[in-house]
Amino acid sequence: QVQLVESGGGLVQPGGSLRLSCAASGFDLMNHAIGWFRQAPGKEREGISCGSMRDASILYAEPVKGRFTISGDKAKNTIFLQMDSLKPEDSAVYYCARAHYYFCSGFDPDAYGSWGQGTQVTVSS
Repeated sequence: QVQLVESGGGLVQPGGSLRLSCAASGFDLMNHAIGWFRQAPGKEREGISCGSMRDASILYAEPVKGRFTISGDKAKNTIFLQMDSLKPEDSAVYYCARAHYYFCSGFDPDAYGSWGQGTQVTVSS
């Protein structure tokens, strides 16, 4: 049974940091890349990062480049998203998703077949 569970969201002040976790079960991260997406109220779902443990490919969307870092723990079957220098516009529900293939091809939602339930990130003073 494929399962993705996000955690680590919360309320943080502008300029602060959070680390999100995506715990994967039912499959091997060597066989599927993981993407991070976010969706704010009234906005479309936005891909922000993707990482592959097989070929080490990494993608970042322009709004988060230099501030967010994707990483993984192979033994724990977990992907992380370290978020630094957070801005109010980063507020959203953050989702991790399993790609159909082991490589990162982009942020087309059709390239991802399984999604977690999301974790809320709120950046506010």
